[in-house]
Amino acid sequence: MQYLRTVDFAALNATPDRVAQDLLGHADGTTTCQVQCIKTPPGGGSPAGVHTHAVDQAFYILSGTMGIEIEGTEYSAGPGTLVVFPAGVPHRNWNAGAEPTVHLTINTPTPDPTVPFAVTVNAAS
Repeated sequence: MQYLRTVDFAALNATPDRVAQDLLGHADGTTTCQVQCIKTPPGGGSPAGVHTHAVDQAFYILSGTMGIEIEGTEYSAGPGTLVVFPAGVPHRNWNAGAEPTVHLTINTPTPDPTVPFAVTVNAAS
């Protein structure tokens, strides 16, 4: 078991594209949570649009300003903010600033790799 996990910031910054680094998950034998570090470029956001998950999800914003929509209400989340998405709650996120956003994503329990992680829902009218 690798007890210390380090984000590879050089790899995150090597491309202007959206990048996700797995820090903890099924490949490590865990079943209780998954952790990723994700960089989103300006103008980028949730690949699935408004969506839900079968697991609880939390984002911890490390840098940048993230726009968040949860159940039709929009929020702005800056560094040091913990954003909580309970299982089944429609949400989306996007980079609301001029610089990349970097955040940790924590999913619990560890998502089942045999089912789609995100289920797209219709945006509120």
